[in-house]
Amino acid sequence: MLKTLKNAFKIKDLRDKILFTFAMLVVIRIGSQLPVPGVNGEYFRSWFAAQSDGAFSFFDAVTGGSFINMSILALNITPYITSSIIMQLLTIAIPKLEEMQRDGEDGRKKIAAITRYVTVGLALIQSTAMAIGFGRQGYLIQFNALNVICAITTLTAGSAFLMWVGERITENGIGNGISIVLVINIISRLPEDLGNLFQQFVFGKAPATAVLAVVIIFAVIIAMVVLVIVLNDGVRRIPVQYANKVQGRKMVGGQTSNIPLKVNTAGVIPVIFAQSLLTMPIYISSFAGYSGTGVWSEVLKYLNSGYWCNPGQLRYSIGLLVYIALIIFFAYFYTSITFNPLMIADNMKKQGGFIPGIRPGKPTSDYLNKVLNYIVFIGAVGLTVVAVLPYIFSGVFNASVSFGGTSLIIIVSVVLETMKQVESQMLVRNYKGFLEK
Repeated sequence: MLKTLKNAFKIKDLRDKILFTFAMLVVIRIGSQLPVPGVNGEYFRSWFAAQSDGAFSFFDAVTGGSFINMSILALNITPYITSSIIMQLLTIAIPKLEEMQRDGEDGRKKIAAITRYVTVGLALIQSTAMAIGFGRQGYLIQFNALNVICAITTLTAGSAFLMWVGERITENGIGNGISIVLVINIISRLPEDLGNLFQQFVFGKAPATAVLAVVIIFAVIIAMVVLVIVLNDGVRRIPVQYANKVQGRKMVGGQTSNIPLKVNTAGVIPVIFAQSLLTMPIYISSFAGYSGTGVWSEVLKYLNSGYWCNPGQLRYSIGLLVYIALIIFFAYFYTSITFNPLMIADNMKKQGGFIPGIRPGKPTSDYLNKVLNYIVFIGAVGLTVVAVLPYIFSGVFNASVSFGGTSLIIIVSVVLETMKQVESQMLVRNYKGFLEK
């Protein structure tokens, strides 16, 4: 990785793109420290410290501390991520959007424009809920119309600005703009999280205990990183043979290809879906100022990751079992709407391709479905292990950090994809230089 970056800096175009990306990330980190006008920052930090659930900890991690600081970028790119997922699902359900997606570059531009409008709409809804919901509890220095409108406008504009920055990084930087913004937010919380772990398990302990704690902490992190890399790069290749055909006076075809089926076909989406579904009632209750009493309070505890795997309250770990079931369900669900074996089988048949030993048409589709179900289960189990391990350590050892399995999956996946893009751009530059010579 370091060698790739070193070689990239030797090429002026790539060096300019990397420096531009770095400059944009500096702007983001500065914006994460600028408070929203009229906000009582001390109240919000006190309120956040009193929260025992992991829902807001994860939200603070993906916003890079902007949420706890209640800065102008407090909503960050979460509205954009949500709108992108919504548009991806609607593309499958609405024929008009599916047609746009098949129209090539023009269709994708139209879908991107719609995604931007949906992002602004979601940001407006979320900022309104935060300004009014938290405002009644002391979030605003003075709860009046002017301060509420100012907070809503600032938070919405901040989210739209970050969306714009992400798109500029994609166009003028090294690519993967939105993903890089998300990763830099998560990475910015790592020093504080590691500091908390060392403060809790290393500092002030006996030398032997401290060394053992350091070894265990880094061993767990390294093992999880390796598992995420294996999940990200794991591929099952289905061989495809193309029959010989006569076109004019030439014999064409006869070549061998393959269909790469990724083990983790859905990426981090199943974990995000599962977390969003479980934490939504917690968010709504907090924004509504619900104090937490009665039966609904017990229900929220089952959904609250802060209570999972606690030896003294094991009954609340039922929520963890629901979380695992949701991850596996969404892994199959998301794969089913993004990968169509029947379409692939039909396209192969039209092009004269076939899987050795499998008849073209429906038998090919059934075979792809069978293989896909098998590898999706493996990927879902791997995702579950990475996502659940932090909750187990948090519940058993009280190692509460905002950095979790989901964050790790995002970081590793985006870093690997970004390095591949840099390497491909270097390869293109080398080819251009060779052709010019």
